[in-house]
Amino acid sequence: MREEKSKRANFVRSFYVNRLEDNRSNVNGRNDVDNDNGRLVEYSGLLLGLNMYEQLCSYENLLLAFKKARKGKTRKDYVIKFEKDLENNLNKLREELISQKYQPKPLKSFIIRDPKTRKISKSKFRDRVIHHALINIIGNLFEKSFIYDSYANQIGKGTLKAIERFNFFKGKVSRNFTRESYVLKADIRHYFEEVNHEILINILRGKAKNEQIIWLVNQILKNLSPIGGGGERYFTERNAVGQSHIAILC
Repeated sequence: MREEKSKRANFVRSFYVNRLEDNRSNVNGRNDVDNDNGRLVEYSGLLLGLNMYEQLCSYENLLLAFKKARKGKTRKDYVIKFEKDLENNLNKLREELISQKYQPKPLKSFIIRDPKTRKISKSKFRDRVIHHALINIIGNLFEKSFIYDSYANQIGKGTLKAIERFNFFKGKVSRNFTRESYVLKADIRHYFEEVNHEILINILRGKAKNEQIIWLVNQILKNLSPIGGGGERYFTERNAVGQSHIAILC
């Protein structure tokens, strides 16, 4: 029993690396891990004999995922309800993952105009916890291969950093604002709705190398299709430059 507790403590410690800069909000106005003042940077699960999927299913990982999913939404009714029976809810998710019986709940869809009219599909809170749990484990596999000027949903990046970088290039291209310059604003029509899932899964399989992880990703993607605007976005946000990420799952 003492040995098991020691292993559990080591596993939990491996989730966090204390950093002074984590005491403040990141560029998106969010702390990285609620009030833990730490950053999820590595996993020692493999040292404890746990494979990638077992790490994903661990209670510690699900608890961390809950904290991330809750961030900025602590007053929402669905968050309060989930947290009232937190341990039981997380254990239910854990059992569903371990038995591979997890099935995402139907999405809630609504229309926004900002100013373009778009259909947005929102996952249930319990499914967002799963999304974060997945990214906690596989996110680092992808993020380290991104180009520098990739700013969405990454620690230390975000909207403000992207604007700062844009201002840098604006000054460079215009030769310190001494000549006229142009900006191309472009979008790919129906990009997320038309992503080929077979190609996407093959890309993920080459990175994750764990069929249970691939099973979980497939469960998420099947729930989102053919609506789009959901889980494909993390995986496809950077496919235009031969990369992949998992942005909107978070």
